[in-house]
Amino acid sequence: MTTINTVTGTIDSSELGYTLVHEHILSTSAGIKEVYPEFIDKETTINTATSHLEKCKNEGITTVIDMAPFDLGRDVLLLEEISKKTNINIITTTGSWIAPPREFVGTDPDLIAPLYVREITEGIQGTGIKAGVIKISTDREGITQRFDSVSRAVARAHLLTGVPVLTHTYSPAFVGNEQVRILEEEGVDLNRVCVGHSNDTTNIDYLKGLMDKGAWLGLDHFPGTNPDWDTRTLIIKELIDLGYGEKIMLSHDFNLGKHNANLNDQIARWERNPDGYLFIKHKVLPRLLELGVSEKDVNALNEDNVRRFFENK
Repeated sequence: MTTINTVTGTIDSSELGYTLVHEHILSTSAGIKEVYPEFIDKETTINTATSHLEKCKNEGITTVIDMAPFDLGRDVLLLEEISKKTNINIITTTGSWIAPPREFVGTDPDLIAPLYVREITEGIQGTGIKAGVIKISTDREGITQRFDSVSRAVARAHLLTGVPVLTHTYSPAFVGNEQVRILEEEGVDLNRVCVGHSNDTTNIDYLKGLMDKGAWLGLDHFPGTNPDWDTRTLIIKELIDLGYGEKIMLSHDFNLGKHNANLNDQIARWERNPDGYLFIKHKVLPRLLELGVSEKDVNALNEDNVRRFFENK
């Protein structure tokens, strides 16, 4: 068994249960809540998240990985409060999204990695709340100079701590290949890496190639638009039929938080997915069963697979 940091302390990997590996309780920008707090409706965010996560708990969800690092406005005290209210395990992340501090650009990765290590081993911003995963992010432009140092720092922090790496990527441009190349160059075992947002493409050869190298797939954009959710589900079925079911994890990348800006976007988000964190349970898993996937293989996607990912099995 493996010990995992959550925002309320450590748990054993056997306690993960049904886990969503890439979600957002609240995502914003670095410094917004401290400098311009009026942009964040914190009370509504807490109430909305608490209400929704209580529903999730009642339907068997036990753990959520919140993938907002520093540059997505991570608020670990807010996560801690919500976790205590709902009895849902929440795991927070270190590393970075696609807006790392400009001071990191071109900086020696050995200067950045200790910052991430500290957030894993000592705690974040003096709270004692420790990150349980590390995030690496590259978008459609790939690993430019802007992201090279940060990506290598993530790899080095992983090697020093052993916590797994989860990524943000742009799969239509096959950017996951660049991520795994950098991580391999740094000596990372790709069995400790989940390449995220991989279901934004239907290119089976690309997806198989990542798993053949040893990486996991985060099929973590549901319901999605292009391709739609049913097409994304058919891809899962095809990968399972090809023998790759043990390297797949599912999630939504859904933000529960309320900003006092872009309210129309937030309304539209809930209109597109009124199920929130329950969409996979309500739609995707039943569809996989309908397509003939065994109950054992369906349940593994958010349970046994996640446990094995953390245990490096």
